Amino acid sequence: MSSSFFTVELTDDGVVMLDQRLLPTQEIYLTLKTPEEVAAAIRDMVIRGAPAIGVAAAMGVAQGARLAAGLPHDRFVARLEEVSNLIGSTRPTAVNLFWAIERMRGVWRGAGSQAPAAIAARLVEEARAMRREDEGACRAMGRHGAALMPDTGNVLTHCNAGALATAGYGTALGVIRAAVESGKKIAVLADETRPFLQGARLTAWELARDGIPVTVITDSMAGHFMSRGEVRAVVVGADRIAANGDTANKIGTYSVAVLAREHGIPFYVAAPLSTIDLKLPGGDRIPIEQRSPREVTHLRDAQLAPDGVPAEHPAFDVTPHRYITAIITEKGVARAPYTETLSGLFSS
Repeated sequence: MSSSFFTVELTDDGVVMLDQRLLPTQEIYLTLKTPEEVAAAIRDMVIRGAPAIGVAAAMGVAQGARLAAGLPHDRFVARLEEVSNLIGSTRPTAVNLFWAIERMRGVWRGAGSQAPAAIAARLVEEARAMRREDEGACRAMGRHGAALMPDTGNVLTHCNAGALATAGYGTALGVIRAAVESGKKIAVLADETRPFLQGARLTAWELARDGIPVTVITDSMAGHFMSRGEVRAVVVGADRIAANGDTANKIGTYSVAVLAREHGIPFYVAAPLSTIDLKLPGGDRIPIEQRSPREVTHLRDAQLAPDGVPAEHPAFDVTPHRYITAIITEKGVARAPYTETLSGLFSS
């Protein structure tokens, strides 16, 4: 499934990304030749989704290293730090971004006084390895999570946590894909996910391409369908998970979790270990990205709100761990108490 498109790749020409801003009506790939272009693409949501952002960040560092390989060693290392800091400034909530940059830092710092060209080659291979590992993690996540999905009925998801949000296959949608591949007859209710419409534009697009039944609903309809018994489970992705299980995901996720609890519906989070931030004890410490109010007051160039009326745009909210039935990772499924089970996944 999802073999007909890719999210991000590092080629000899640069970092190639599917421009997700143009979906579902246009499928256009951009070739980004400089780390500055990669940083801008991450900030402007050409690419989005925590795992995909992490892979893209690593590729941006690798591309910067290739371009700087002719510099003297000290200037080469200084340039890598500059590139890493630039890319690290783009999206504050997605912890995968910082995880990926630190992993790349470990490569060049561990290389010592090797020639810049040799270090650049190692960074390119590391970035490509991270892409392979991410897809493998998603498929493992899917296998662990498929057993939790109902045999029939609707599964609701919020935002996009599919192949588009990862290096391939998906987190929340990877669980759904694996369940369908195992023979389960489930369909998806996709929240539109205002204001950027990742559910309507992206989740619906990739599931329809895979032949998985999907219906788009507005964010305000979730409670209605839950009250009618038309939602059997909820599964979402994550941008950062604190040590106690509190989870930051796209704005609106918290509301869905509260509704699921009210209606006795299991609420699952699917995310790789790289999304879990054991340094943060709870969700109140997760930084919340504030995006442009224009993304709320306008839909592309169409104005939706009156001139002069202010708007707020926190890009994420935090779902307290008490609303989460289980957290699905590539190493297995964690349940409460998350302070014990999440850290145990790392030691396993």
